[in-house]
Amino acid sequence: MTNRSFAQAVRDAVDGVGRTLREQPNFRIQIVLGALAVGAAALMHFAAWRWAVLVLTIALVLGAELFNTALEHAVDCASPTEHPLARAAKHAGAGAVLVICLGALAVGVWLFGGAFWHF
Repeated sequence: MTNRSFAQAVRDAVDGVGRTLREQPNFRIQIVLGALAVGAAALMHFAAWRWAVLVLTIALVLGAELFNTALEHAVDCASPTEHPLARAAKHAGAGAVLVICLGALAVGVWLFGGAFWHF
């Protein structure tokens, strides 16, 4: 691959996020849930440390979904026909997103539960 400028790398990354947003319903759901969490945090006047944890958690979930989408596309290119290992790879990627989402749910309960108690 040729050397690309930083600007081109950013354009490519934005294109990847945009394409995932257009093609992956789960990514859109995660964006909406993240936006709802941000709105609730604003209403609850989160402290700076709570904002930091919330933003990192949302970024982790969205990043995991982007990695899973990349894995699915790569597997589809490498194995256009059904194969047990291709299926296992896709399921493992989806499992990783599930684990991260469950962790994010736990973080949300901790963040919002504690903030609600103090609110």
